[in-house]
Amino acid sequence: MTTSGSSGPGEDSRPGAGPLRRTSFATRDPDRGIAAMSELYTGLGMRAPTDGSFELRMATASVGPLLAHRFLLATSESSGTGDVSGTYSVVHVLTGRLTVSSGKERITTPLPFLLPQGLYGGRWDGLLELSTVVLDAHSVEALACDLLGAPEFALRFTGSAPVSPGMTRYWLSQVRHFHQDLLPNTEALSTPLVRAEASRAMATALLHCFPNTFLAQPAPSGGAPALPAQLRRAIAFVDENLHEDIGLAEIAAAARMSPRGLQAAFRRELGRTPVGHLREARLDAARRDLLRVDPAAGETVAAVAARWGFAHPGRFATAYRVRFGEAPGATLHR
Repeated sequence: MTTSGSSGPGEDSRPGAGPLRRTSFATRDPDRGIAAMSELYTGLGMRAPTDGSFELRMATASVGPLLAHRFLLATSESSGTGDVSGTYSVVHVLTGRLTVSSGKERITTPLPFLLPQGLYGGRWDGLLELSTVVLDAHSVEALACDLLGAPEFALRFTGSAPVSPGMTRYWLSQVRHFHQDLLPNTEALSTPLVRAEASRAMATALLHCFPNTFLAQPAPSGGAPALPAQLRRAIAFVDENLHEDIGLAEIAAAARMSPRGLQAAFRRELGRTPVGHLREARLDAARRDLLRVDPAAGETVAAVAARWGFAHPGRFATAYRVRFGEAPGATLHR
């Protein structure tokens, strides 16, 4: 097994907190393979094949409360049990066929699906390749409470399949972005803001893509006009904390408003959301850096973008061009 990064007890469990940690593992030893899989699937119950046929190839990456892993398993043993209590785990079958059973529920689908809470059983046909995203349940519920401005809100998922084909595509695009754009970009992932946004984006996608009590909440209403002082506090907080891992909940707390009330006030008074304002402020900060730094000293657009929480150079360049009318590289080389 190979590992990079580290994590340990007592780490900050906010979305994105903690360093990136990667592992890769391959074995033909059933006992070692089952032990490795047990670290990913809590409560895994699986017998070693009696004929010795077993091959496992596995790669994992974790950022704070977000864990993503892929594995290819070939074995004559084709059943097992697991228990994902305390997490929300979305599985996508890439190769083979998997049937998951929990009580009267039976899941057999090539689409991404949410594993049942509690004990479940699984059965597959010899060769199985999976991509799985695992999120800490407490962190997801905390995000839902923040977005709703309801500290006592109880999150519960009510179905295993995505709510629509469009949201299925959205979920897959978020997983693809994490694997293809973020994970290869070690420089970007060394930035706490990028790690925080990666984890928060996946948790937000989970809340919107799979049936749950968060989606059943009423949409925010316009409410009473916000006092200018409240918006000024919010904007000042953003300006003073651009480098920090902040989001809607922290901005709303600084403004002394609920997240929903602040969202409505920003849309009404400024025509954008608080998070949109934060993103624009970070684009402005990136532009100031690009105008100030010396490209001859080795400073790059990607490094500046990552410093301000933009992990994907192409998306940063597009947003930058829309806001400032020129490519970030043109600004850097003035």
